[in-house]
Amino acid sequence: MSQPLKLGIAGLGTVGRGVVKIVQKHADLLEKRAGRRIVISAVSARSRAKNRDLDLSAYAWEDDPVALARRKDVDLFIEVMGGSEGPAKDATEAAIAAGKDVVSANKALLAHHGQALAEAAEAKGHVIRFEAAVAGGIPVIKALTEGLAGNEIRRVMGVMNGTCNYILTRMESAGLPYETVFEEARQLGYLEADPNLDVGGIDAGHKLSLLAAIAFGTKVSFDAVELEGIGRISIDDIRRAADMGYKIKLLGVAQMTGRGLEQRMTPCLVPADSPLGQLQGGTNMVVLEGDSVGQIVLRGAGAGEGPTASAILADVIDIARGTRLSTFGQPAATLAEPVAAKATAPAPYYLRMALTDKPGALAKVATVLGDEGISIDRMRQYGHADSDAPVLIVTHKTTRDAVNHALSRLPATGVVLGEPVAIRIESV
Repeated sequence: MSQPLKLGIAGLGTVGRGVVKIVQKHADLLEKRAGRRIVISAVSARSRAKNRDLDLSAYAWEDDPVALARRKDVDLFIEVMGGSEGPAKDATEAAIAAGKDVVSANKALLAHHGQALAEAAEAKGHVIRFEAAVAGGIPVIKALTEGLAGNEIRRVMGVMNGTCNYILTRMESAGLPYETVFEEARQLGYLEADPNLDVGGIDAGHKLSLLAAIAFGTKVSFDAVELEGIGRISIDDIRRAADMGYKIKLLGVAQMTGRGLEQRMTPCLVPADSPLGQLQGGTNMVVLEGDSVGQIVLRGAGAGEGPTASAILADVIDIARGTRLSTFGQPAATLAEPVAAKATAPAPYYLRMALTDKPGALAKVATVLGDEGISIDRMRQYGHADSDAPVLIVTHKTTRDAVNHALSRLPATGVVLGEPVAIRIESV
């Protein structure tokens, strides 16, 4: 009879509680699938007195997660506290030093310290698994490290923050401005304590950097991710984009190009009839493109107690079965130092601007665009007030640098009112 796999769980928030519930509810099922009993030895959280609607009486309690990580009756350390520094980092390092395997849902910790942690764990013959850190219940890490291991990955992209997708789709469906829906999301508890982690693209950028490391065999390079949040997206942008056949998404894209590794987490337009364009509410979607398999689309719950705990248990069962995978799909010592792309791949752009209602205004804009090598694919002008004319332009493929140069020159024409908006159009 195999010895049970003994878990130590650091963090009893939403995700930690979900892990306890699954272990308690499905103990027999987990044993059949893992080939050995999975039990909880000890837990740790900031407050022992807090009511969590769980029976924790059978488990030892540690006030200090580092002490939990070092316990002799813990084989596998589960870190669901969050944060890139402090107790989460200290306890994870302690678990590795004590010869434990680690399962984590902490994308920030791994985005900032994943290389060092992976090297330390692998040097001791142990593993760090983090399916729950990216896209909640969607098994995207397993897809990349196992299911698509025979492919050269061409591109990884997706909607990886459900809060941003909720805000954008809610703005569209209800016709509400960003500020109103942002406050609604706050009241519903969808936003992090620091909302910029969500709406600024940081949370999703952490996830993208982890996927890029696996997909392209490079060290995690979160600092090289181009980040732009959704705060500047207006209801007018959403309506006008819809008129042109597009939806606006906070879209992560990673691809290896001749210029280096490109990593972007920015608002993009995608075709309204594409899988990404049809994604509603808080759901996540990740699209993987391999040279042999083509395009794979994974869709599901990107957060929440059940989906995230489900992902953690998938890693736990793999470890219980004896499956030993390198943290990022290949030994950490073999991961290449990434060269960040200095410029993004060319793409069409959506431009929105208000022009003075004067003869020749549009011709002046077209001249500036032409001078920068930007050609116009489509253009639409809307009914306007007494003094300005809203205009939309969809360009042919061009570079972001060319677009930025053109935008910087437009004020000198004397015909552009306010600040123009430029949003990349991504092929999917």
